[in-house]
Amino acid sequence: MKLPFYILDVFAEEKYAGNQLAVVRGAGGLTGEEMQRIALEMNYSETTFILSDEECGGGYDVRIFTPHEEVPFAGHPTLGTACVIQREIIEKPAETVNLNLKIGRIPVTFVRDEEGGEILWMKQIEPVFGQTAEAGPVSEALGLDESDIDERFPIQDVSTGIPFMIVPSKTLDAVKRARVNKDRLFELIGEREAKAIFIFCPQAYDRKNDLNARMFADYYGIPEDAATGSANGCLAGYLAKYRYFSSSQIDIRVEQGYEIKRPSLLYLKAQDNGDSIDVSVGGKVVMVAKGELV
Repeated sequence: MKLPFYILDVFAEEKYAGNQLAVVRGAGGLTGEEMQRIALEMNYSETTFILSDEECGGGYDVRIFTPHEEVPFAGHPTLGTACVIQREIIEKPAETVNLNLKIGRIPVTFVRDEEGGEILWMKQIEPVFGQTAEAGPVSEALGLDESDIDERFPIQDVSTGIPFMIVPSKTLDAVKRARVNKDRLFELIGEREAKAIFIFCPQAYDRKNDLNARMFADYYGIPEDAATGSANGCLAGYLAKYRYFSSSQIDIRVEQGYEIKRPSLLYLKAQDNGDSIDVSVGGKVVMVAKGELV
């Protein structure tokens, strides 16, 4: 059985930037164990499997695997897989593609930007806010000084499907200096729900962007990720809830991956409605290669 697969750069303005993704098509005949082995062989942070070219109940059934486990949701795999469905299965412009994921149905919309490029947007589930943390242990886990943390805002676990510890820092210099101390990190996360850290600051390498961010997930075997849609969705909800930009509504650009030479750009929108928070994450997708699994 030959299965088409695609390599993409997601949250990328051009090829060989952003976060790489492998997407396997027509995978309905594979077992979960076979998908897991393929994901390990691909060895990207995630590999997705489109089970069928046919819609099921208004969406396309998709499973997402890291090299070590299946996950219910992840940001860049959702956008990249929707791109493959539009270009390779539907083969015509589509306003919306629905993905049936373990976490539920996630709609992805396709919007033209001012330069004529295409931005894919996914509406994430409502963020859930969990435990807070003290600045001291967090700064130690990141090899920073406690004074690097922006004490105006909480360090807090936030989840839109996958939990992240959101850490506000004061400067780009602090984000650049961050280096995980694994012993301190594993002490810190302990029994916490969030096992990955997402640190951000209100400065950027590119002046067109609003924030710079980095994601560390050593617990999952990922020292650093180039672009993290799920974490940025958590960040979007956090920024709206705590009025980071003095508003309950945000519409911003976040850069990530500069420190590991994979510059990425994510678009974030959020609205705190008082009793709920709406979150959307967007980005561009570039097709890099196609092939067949045999």
